[in-house]
Amino acid sequence: MALIEIVREVPLSPAEAWGRVTAWQRHGEFVPLTRIALTPRGFDAFTGVGRIGFHDPMDVVEWREPSFCRLEKRGRVVTGWAELSVDAVAAGSRVTWREDIHVTGMPRFMDGVTKASSRALFSRVIDGLLRSAP
Repeated sequence: MALIEIVREVPLSPAEAWGRVTAWQRHGEFVPLTRIALTPRGFDAFTGVGRIGFHDPMDVVEWREPSFCRLEKRGRVVTGWAELSVDAVAAGSRVTWREDIHVTGMPRFMDGVTKASSRALFSRVIDGLLRSAP
């Protein structure tokens, strides 16, 4: 698995930062060819064109608003977990995204590629969400 951590400090209140990073349906705005559907336990990210692609279902397994949530990835292609936390700092908020991701069929020696591509993708998501209001 590939563990990544992305930290951003922003001039937003913790409540505002929390609202932006947990606006699940907006995540798809920043991931190419991806749309998000809410589910009873969390959400499902479908990446693809038409019906060709893959589902990345995520369950919210811990929720402590407005500071922490943990997601479990339960897909056939992508598994692992993600944690989002928001802490108050003097200038606003510190947002931390930690994720341990595994792509089914990807050998361990490719974890560096998974880590680099995941860091780039999730940096784009978190930066986009924090930059623009819902």
